[in-house]
Amino acid sequence: MKLAENLKENFTTGIMASIPIAIGYIPISVTFGIVSSQSGISLLQAAFMSFMVFAGASQFMAVNMISGGSGWAEVVLATLVLNFRHLIMSTSLMNNLRDVPAKWKSLLCFGITDETFSLMYMEQEQKPWLKSSPDFAAGVIFTAYASWVAGTILGGAFADIIPASISASMSISLYSMFIGLLVPAIHKTPRVVIIVASSMIINAILGQFISGGWAIVLATLLGGLIGAAFERGGE
Repeated sequence: MKLAENLKENFTTGIMASIPIAIGYIPISVTFGIVSSQSGISLLQAAFMSFMVFAGASQFMAVNMISGGSGWAEVVLATLVLNFRHLIMSTSLMNNLRDVPAKWKSLLCFGITDETFSLMYMEQEQKPWLKSSPDFAAGVIFTAYASWVAGTILGGAFADIIPASISASMSISLYSMFIGLLVPAIHKTPRVVIIVASSMIINAILGQFISGGWAIVLATLLGGLIGAAFERGGE
């Protein structure tokens, strides 16, 4: 009985801790639903993307690529490259949950985002007993995930009745999302400027010879390699 109460308490703690993330996710996911509708993606398709991908930056990128005529292979590879950091974050958190069955670890890893990872890490540093609690992680992820999917559905469902002036302003959401990720990263690691600049130049050059989707994929990979080489050279 006491164990069940502890599990419930940890899950509830995760839900409460994740409420600020949910509040922040809703307007972004609503925007995603609207932008998806504007790009010719159906409500069902947009909702399914949020349900299966749950990664804001890559979803916005995917919609932009799809509307630009990129093929599915280009979209999948670009999403994989952009989301590769989630593998590292998931590995870091799952090291504390060694006794949890693999199937539950897989579900928890699916829900790792930049925000849920940061929140769980900070909470676990302040409350060490939560490090080995999959229920706490589940509470954080459930709240964030539910808000993201719900916001996408709301945005897609009401896209047609939103005033044209507001809908038009939503087109900058992709760039706002990436700037929001980029600026803190630059402050923390200056070499990010080199990676971004290299990727932009490579993308501009490759875009003259191959499709935009493949140009993005290759530019992202090559930009990352240049950044890694720069870091190694500075050691």
